[in-house]
Amino acid sequence: MRRQQLEIALSHLKPSPSPQLAYEAYDLDPSSAAEVLFLAESRFGDVKDRAILDLGCGSGILAIGAALMGAEMVVGVDINLDSVEMARANARLSGASVQLVAGDIEAVRGPLDVTIMNPPFGTRLRGIDVTFLRKAMSVSVLVYSLHKTGEQNRVFLRNAVEKLGGEVDAIFNMELEIPRTYEFHTKKRYQVEVDLYRVISNVQPKAR
Repeated sequence: MRRQQLEIALSHLKPSPSPQLAYEAYDLDPSSAAEVLFLAESRFGDVKDRAILDLGCGSGILAIGAALMGAEMVVGVDINLDSVEMARANARLSGASVQLVAGDIEAVRGPLDVTIMNPPFGTRLRGIDVTFLRKAMSVSVLVYSLHKTGEQNRVFLRNAVEKLGGEVDAIFNMELEIPRTYEFHTKKRYQVEVDLYRVISNVQPKAR
């Protein structure tokens, strides 16, 4: 599947009906989701034929995109039941084979090949970004994770990853388009600069 085809397929997915502000939940735009997935696959071969996990999957855009790109297995987890129900509906709509679970991320067990996620930034719940990284690094060999940009945050996250026994292998700067999601949003769309981290954990790959 070409990137444009994937972006078109993802553009038909419906957003979560009840995003939770405490978790800074918002729907990733189709262009950004396609960019993340194609970067992971075209540069590193980390999607096709891999076992993929999406922590905080929301309406399922990254999980479904990974499945459409030929992942061997995809699991999406979110604490918001409404989001998971929408993700299931989106998976049926797109014809993607994805296992979608409503629950806390701490219930996830590995090992899996790759976690690809858009976690909370930690602006409202301090430290939750590291909580997601810690879990992802404990159950998967590789992690792709979106975070706030900025040199101060890069230093913080590099240190956090090292303390968790991993290594930041690469950082890619991106721009997300976030739709108006909450009452305090005054614009229809917002452009937000972020960093995509590729992290190598100390988890050993599962024998195939």
